[in-house]
Amino acid sequence: MATTTLRPATDDLPKTPRDLLPVLIAPVLALAALPLIGSPTTWVTLTVAALAMGMMIFVIASGLTLIFGLMAVLNFGHGAFIAIGAYMPMTVLAPLSGWVQSDALSLNLAALLLAVIAAMIGTGVLGWAFERVIVRPVYGQHLKQILITMGGLIVAEQLIHVVWGGDQKPMPLPGGLRGAITIGDFALEKFRLLAVAVGLTVFIVMQLVLNRTKVGLLIRAGVENREMVEALGYRIRQLFVGVFIAGSALAGLGGTMWALYRETLTAAIGGDVMVLVFIVIIIGGLGSVGGCFLGAILVALMANYTGFLAPKIAVASNILLMVAILMWRPQGLYPVARR
Repeated sequence: MATTTLRPATDDLPKTPRDLLPVLIAPVLALAALPLIGSPTTWVTLTVAALAMGMMIFVIASGLTLIFGLMAVLNFGHGAFIAIGAYMPMTVLAPLSGWVQSDALSLNLAALLLAVIAAMIGTGVLGWAFERVIVRPVYGQHLKQILITMGGLIVAEQLIHVVWGGDQKPMPLPGGLRGAITIGDFALEKFRLLAVAVGLTVFIVMQLVLNRTKVGLLIRAGVENREMVEALGYRIRQLFVGVFIAGSALAGLGGTMWALYRETLTAAIGGDVMVLVFIVIIIGGLGSVGGCFLGAILVALMANYTGFLAPKIAVASNILLMVAILMWRPQGLYPVARR
């Protein structure tokens, strides 16, 4: 009697091809800018500065893109969390001036860690209250979402004026993070290297959580098919709240980094960066963390290169970049499939 050998079904499953074409845009853009800039030293300085700027924008935008993708909430009040995240560290660092002004990097990092923890906890709690009081009553009503979240941003800016004052305030870098590390002819600023490291860490952690944990699986499933997750008996509302709090905390972290990057504080610091954040989210694809990461790098590279080569069109350059990418891929670089 003949025997039949059963082959594993997985052998015949088609593998989803990886779309690597968008990844090539950043190195192509960087290499195209090199002959225009002329000096390799200047090009490296601009590129490292762009990577640092891109990582900070990614940290701010990553939580918002998940809120967009999972909750379909147009949160124009996200800038409030950035501003609070920028101002809270100033309060925390004031009694730690000895650590901040020290040249010892360990003391500097310890002070910054305390400031970041305070900023993330503060903005996380604020995000919980914001979602409960302002966002929850207008789920599914996009026009009302825009109006009420913008109103929340205005109120937050006025509260900053009341608590911290309306004048511009300095936010100096800690002593050990000032200056640059010299490698040959290249000078790399210490804080920008730290910003790149923090941004990469956040990206790796988010990828691990979204792809290797049950919560991450539910978040990705909720972005693609909310009704399916609800039909399986999971409480999608609690997932909404958790994602909103996490996104607000990330905005607080990004606000701290952005304030140190600019070394000055104003109540409008959140609103100023939100234009770039929305461009990044649209370029990357709503709900896509990987697309958000790549979009942030592209926006920062374009802003830095055009700011050096043609300052008059620096503001418009990212709008043109967004238009070009959307003409090529109308749903963004890495759109999330929805059902």
